[in-house]
Amino acid sequence: MYPAELVKPMREDLTSVGFIELKDSNDVNTNLPNCKTAVIIVNSVCGCAAANARPGVKNSLNNDKKPEKLFTVFAGVDKEATDAARNLMIPFPPSSPCIALFKDGELVHMLERHHIEGRSSELISENLKQAYNQFC
Repeated sequence: MYPAELVKPMREDLTSVGFIELKDSNDVNTNLPNCKTAVIIVNSVCGCAAANARPGVKNSLNNDKKPEKLFTVFAGVDKEATDAARNLMIPFPPSSPCIALFKDGELVHMLERHHIEGRSSELISENLKQAYNQFC
């Protein structure tokens, strides 16, 4: 577990633009499957979350089509919520950060860590925008 004061700015990086934090498995299982469209980011303290994933997912919202709901869980902090979210992302192995798009409760698009690490936030944003245009 990471100290709350360490992850606070990393959480706020997403919540300040409308992402809702899911803190336990009930939050995940109540909210995520019941949305027409939703994106969830498994947030992380790593550098690729800070430089690529968070800026990329935030910029992806500058699009005509976008998910109706925005969610986040924090790996290494909200273990129960992260595990529940990852269970909905099967068959993809756990990774953080990662970004998943759901439509009517079904996983339709996934960016794993290896799609994020070493890629620009602009490339991540464009990838997500294409998925939004197709599924939202």
